Amino acid sequence: MIKPSRRRFLQTTTLSGLALATSSKWPALAQSATIIGERLTDQVDIFIGTGGHGHTYPGATVPFGMVQLSPDTGTSGWDHCSGYHLDDPTIMGFSHTHLSGTGAADLLDILLMPGTGTPHPDPGPENDPGSGYRSRFSHADEIATPGYYSVLLKDSNIKAELTATNRVGLHRYTFPEDATGHFVIDLQHGVDDDNLQGERTNILTSEIEIVGNDTVSGGRRTKEWAPGRYIYFAMKFSKPFNKAVIVSGANTLDPSVKTATGDNIRCILDMGDSNDADVVHVKVGISAVSVQGALANLDAEVPAWDFEGVRRAASEAWENELQKIAITTTNQTNKKIFYTALYHSLVAPTVMSDVDGQYRGSDLAVHALPTGTQNYTTFSLWDTYRALHPLYTLIQTKRLPDIVNALIRMAAEGPAGVPVWPLQAVETACMIGYHSSSVVAEAYVKGIPGIDYKAAYKYWRKRAMDDDYRGLGNYRKLGYDAADLDDESASKTLEYAYDDWAVAHLAKAAGEMADYKLLLKRSRNYKNVFDKQSTFVRPRLSTGGWAEPFDPKGMGHSKKWRDYTESNSWQATFLNQHDVYEYMDLFGGQSQFLAKLDHLFNQSSELPADAPPDIAGMVGQYAHGNEPGHHVAYLYAYAGAHHKTQSRVRMLCNTMYTALPDGLAGNEDCGQMSAWYVLSSLGFYAVDPVSGNYVFGSPLFDFATVDLGNGHKLMLEAINNSADNIYIQSVTFNGKPYTKSWFRHADIIDGGKFIFHMGSKPNEHFGAKPADRPPSFVPQHELA
Repeated sequence: MIKPSRRRFLQTTTLSGLALATSSKWPALAQSATIIGERLTDQVDIFIGTGGHGHTYPGATVPFGMVQLSPDTGTSGWDHCSGYHLDDPTIMGFSHTHLSGTGAADLLDILLMPGTGTPHPDPGPENDPGSGYRSRFSHADEIATPGYYSVLLKDSNIKAELTATNRVGLHRYTFPEDATGHFVIDLQHGVDDDNLQGERTNILTSEIEIVGNDTVSGGRRTKEWAPGRYIYFAMKFSKPFNKAVIVSGANTLDPSVKTATGDNIRCILDMGDSNDADVVHVKVGISAVSVQGALANLDAEVPAWDFEGVRRAASEAWENELQKIAITTTNQTNKKIFYTALYHSLVAPTVMSDVDGQYRGSDLAVHALPTGTQNYTTFSLWDTYRALHPLYTLIQTKRLPDIVNALIRMAAEGPAGVPVWPLQAVETACMIGYHSSSVVAEAYVKGIPGIDYKAAYKYWRKRAMDDDYRGLGNYRKLGYDAADLDDESASKTLEYAYDDWAVAHLAKAAGEMADYKLLLKRSRNYKNVFDKQSTFVRPRLSTGGWAEPFDPKGMGHSKKWRDYTESNSWQATFLNQHDVYEYMDLFGGQSQFLAKLDHLFNQSSELPADAPPDIAGMVGQYAHGNEPGHHVAYLYAYAGAHHKTQSRVRMLCNTMYTALPDGLAGNEDCGQMSAWYVLSSLGFYAVDPVSGNYVFGSPLFDFATVDLGNGHKLMLEAINNSADNIYIQSVTFNGKPYTKSWFRHADIIDGGKFIFHMGSKPNEHFGAKPADRPPSFVPQHELA
């Protein structure tokens, strides 16, 4: 069976003729969503990414929050992976869990929708909102700031306001005067089923209970992208409801029935008439463990009905996180893009444990955490190992042990083995490789405390050495994954080679030196899919020959399956992060490697008709809209042409990110797209996260300070910086001349200051000497 990549919608549907957000729609939205002020939260424009194919949501959450309380405007098609798209005219309701910028869909749990007049238990179609509970709305009536969302529901004239704590969503609804109000709770609501023919969420089971006249609780188990996950809720109302009616399928149950189970459960709450404008608060706690856990979360985090207090606390939580990086620039647009990117970088992974420390493990059993620790979920690892997790090693060092230990627990507890793309205790097995290896190995190399790396090694060793997992058996036997035996084999070979590099470091941490040496050697298996004659990475057959026909812009050699993952040979050819100098020799040397890089960026951007939409943000055949190419502009530095890295990186910062709803070149992918901008605009990037090194780019801001924790700060100053002065003329580090085009994490973790002197013409000597170029395939301890 072919395991699909995350784009399970691609073969069936996309939103055809999607109209990207333009200035005709955007000014009113921008005006309502942006407040002039000194707080960094005021610089965040949450609507960036909600148009185009960014797949972000505008609702309320706190940093790494378990609750993401946001409006749902649609549930089918690729551009509704987050439940929201800017082009939609109606809102179905407000659910409590969302994915940020992914290319696959799930969650949208526990939908609540207020209404007036005759209630409807179903949403109805978008083209006839009056037939269901959905409502029309206008972007002019939306406000979104970190931790807060508001909108006017036009059909009922109800003002909806949302805020959140870590585990609780708090709603405030202002009903119009002289209206009969109600709420609909829809436990069937969620992403459409796999066939995308209009069916609703695949519910394995759901349950609901009416408790008194102010509380509803329940839960559900779904079979969607993360099959078999659990979610529970406890929902309390500030105003008692007059009557609660459960609807099960097509049957409206007698009001005396207080509990129900099934696969299509809804509930209608009659709130009675309002004489004056009636304000109703609703607080909803969630849990993956139990209703009791959800109730305990609710009572612990929102004991009162203080909406403004919770809103202020959410805003302060965001302000504290955003203040970890301070920038100085006269370009207010770039400032908005930067802090929105930093915001999106801190949305996922998400907490997934209760206030008492209980969590549902990847074995689907309930476990207890040590006091003072938290469990995490929502790891888009194929994407985020590249920039998001390196960013966390700088600004989330206190949180990072919990994040890494969560991955280790998943590996220990779950039948699927080491994490690949885990979501709410379920392994989706989405995408290729197993790049949790990189996250754990990077933490080891960078000395993150509180993690038992030696104990962790056995789990990643099993995957690397024993598991017959998605072509790994072929990879170990042949030295590559074979195109006639497995899908996406060329990309898998490259990704497994990088995982070997990462796991080798964990072997060293465990003192397993024989494994260490074996894995280092095996991490050069990328050579086995490199064709020296064409200087392209190509799919290879189990017999040893190259798969034919070959088109470097194509998706593969046959219609049976693709040979590359969300890329073609042009992009895959530069997917080498850890062994660049050995790789460079395969092209024939430095000059040939540079010429090939130039050709990548300078040729036609034409793609075949069957190319997935993930291959986006094109500059030649470089695709910034998808993650495999995110390090490529920095590879010039390894060939002694760092000035070309500077030019390419500045160009990408300026062209691939805008302050508009369609301002992302591709899926946000749980923060990776934004984390690339955060790091690159600061002036550096982790080409090979496991190396523990960073390569300079071209700093976008005049001054930046990164709070590394424990009183340590990394400062970066760019003198004579401007839109024209993009080239580094010279660098000093802590007051001394610095000629290298890279630096170690160990060099700056206790703080330091880089000063870049910028100019309009390239200094081709900076970083050009072999001794000044970034190291590659050099374990960190050998650089000490």
